[in-house]
Amino acid sequence: MKEELQVAFIGNPNCGKTTLFNAYTGAKLKVANWPGVTVEKKEGAFRYHSHQFKLVDLPGIYSLTSYTLEEKLSREYILDDSVDVIVDVADASCLERNLFLTLQLIELGKPVILGLNMMDIVKERGMEIDLHRLPEMLGIPVIPVSARKKTGLDILMHAVAHHQKKHNDVNLEHHHSDINQSRHKHSHHSEFAIVYSDEIEDKIDEIMERLLDYDAKIKNPRWHAIKILEQDKEICNKINIDFSDIVTRSYESDIINQKYDFIEEIIEEVVVNKEEKEAMTDKIDHFLTHRYLGLPIFLGIMALVFILTFSVGDWLKGYFEVGITNFSDGVLSVLQHFHANDMVISLVVDGIIAGVGGILTFLPNIFILFLSLAFLEDSGYMSRVAYVMDGIMGRIGLSGRAFIPMLLGFGCSVPAVMASRALEDMTDRRKTILVTPFMSCSAKLPVYVLFSSMFFGKYAVLAAFSMYVIGVIIAILVAFIMTKLQKKKETNSLIIELPEYKTPNFHTIIIYVWEKVKDYLTKAGTTIFVASIIIWFILNIGPHGFVADITDSFGAGIGKVLVPILVPAGLGLWQIALALISGLAAKEVVVSSLGVLFGIGNIASAGGKSTLMEVLNGYNFSALNAYALMIFVLLYTPCIATIATIKREVKSTKWTIFAVLFQVLVAWIVSTAFFQIASLLL
Repeated sequence: MKEELQVAFIGNPNCGKTTLFNAYTGAKLKVANWPGVTVEKKEGAFRYHSHQFKLVDLPGIYSLTSYTLEEKLSREYILDDSVDVIVDVADASCLERNLFLTLQLIELGKPVILGLNMMDIVKERGMEIDLHRLPEMLGIPVIPVSARKKTGLDILMHAVAHHQKKHNDVNLEHHHSDINQSRHKHSHHSEFAIVYSDEIEDKIDEIMERLLDYDAKIKNPRWHAIKILEQDKEICNKINIDFSDIVTRSYESDIINQKYDFIEEIIEEVVVNKEEKEAMTDKIDHFLTHRYLGLPIFLGIMALVFILTFSVGDWLKGYFEVGITNFSDGVLSVLQHFHANDMVISLVVDGIIAGVGGILTFLPNIFILFLSLAFLEDSGYMSRVAYVMDGIMGRIGLSGRAFIPMLLGFGCSVPAVMASRALEDMTDRRKTILVTPFMSCSAKLPVYVLFSSMFFGKYAVLAAFSMYVIGVIIAILVAFIMTKLQKKKETNSLIIELPEYKTPNFHTIIIYVWEKVKDYLTKAGTTIFVASIIIWFILNIGPHGFVADITDSFGAGIGKVLVPILVPAGLGLWQIALALISGLAAKEVVVSSLGVLFGIGNIASAGGKSTLMEVLNGYNFSALNAYALMIFVLLYTPCIATIATIKREVKSTKWTIFAVLFQVLVAWIVSTAFFQIASLLL
């Protein structure tokens, strides 16, 4: 037996697969309650007694039909010889839907163990599952577990090690027995979970016989025969044999229907009190997924999130401001005590601390935002938003599935762009990638918080929240225009699971929020730290060396070149132009750069904002200018990390350059239109 067993975790979206994977490996992957989160396989190690396991978390899929990128990735990996055991994680509370994938996996001929997850929820609902009859009908081990409560984990790994060895022994004894068994109807039950109709079984036998004549060493001949009957393009192209005399049409729908007939038999025999489930979820969904109420409710919930982000976040931010101000004063005193050079003092205090400290001040707001989003995701609400948006997305030539990357964009554009892999059509993928950065990622929040609190007073929350709404509207409008230009009429309908509502898991939320906060702190200590130093240097160095007046610096020169372009948008200050350029490193850098550019120690503090407002008022920079700036930051080119991700996903330098220039153009047009029209009206 191999020293290390490779175990593939697979299952439907929202079955708790990644939570189970985390329970074994301690990996801090994102665990969300909607499809498209795990877009690549994740690996981790686990040791159980004398066994070493390599665990692989595959994307959540509904079948092995190989239509989407997730399905293709999972199928290719499972078919690989390196996989020793497949753990099919199923949501025990929704067993009927999960068993379709289970039957497909069993037909692969590899060791499969069904992990019945969420058994605690089954118990809470008063349901019962016959754990003796279910493995009898499926012909594989069935282990009840609860990833959330971490029960049954050792038993599952014990079954993995034992079943792999047993399966290998059986394979050695019954090598090449498939054809002989396929001639006898009853013998199918001993080897395969499901027996199809006589017509399909006869065709499977004929195809298997021809396959083994073609290649006696072919693995999983029955599975290949079924795929050929389904006219699976990938398998048919791989096997260069003419089956036209046997396969006169696609039998895919017949095979699917007969699988579901068998699943109904299973559910009828093994599940008790099934009719009691989902009652509460259905009642809640009557309102949250309502045709007319669904969207206003979503906007109301997001507005509530922003009220919390501002109110609770600003209360906590006050303590951060005091701490950072005291730290800055302390560092200044130490440097002065040791008679440090004025340039060194300026670099450390006005450059590094002003830049990084200004961003750290917004950490409470970021924390509250991600805490709220984590709660919404883990409760099961976010998938409802994609469902509600399906109608709108369909009218602009995209399915509701395209809204999933856009929702992810509220957190970070990098995973959002990667999530576009869930779209099968490359044109739809590129269109989604193009508009996803228009969503307000968390990096833009410090800009909104700073300028809305400075210029909009008691309407600050409304001003900041409007950026999120504008982002969605612009994204939808751009996608609609592109669809009209492409004259594309056919759209893919949305198939998405609406998981039952559940109490958010504390451990899951803590992992998610900590990962986001850690990313924010890491960015402050790396990208923003470096950007603050660079900004300080280009502001203090000119053509003739160090300058006393920053208007003579290289930074001022760069900013002044762009001023004529930004004047129509109400952004005619070279400091703002330079801050926007620095924002390409990370959007938070816009705020830290403004602190360095205007020489304000802690720009996010009450004193810092007051000083900045006085300076800007001297340039006739009003609330209209501030709102135009917020719009520009919302829509212009995303950070370098997102640009690199776009390049990797579309595999085209030209298209990536087009996307970058297009987003800048959209930002300029929308901010200019707002500023010019608002200036005429007000």
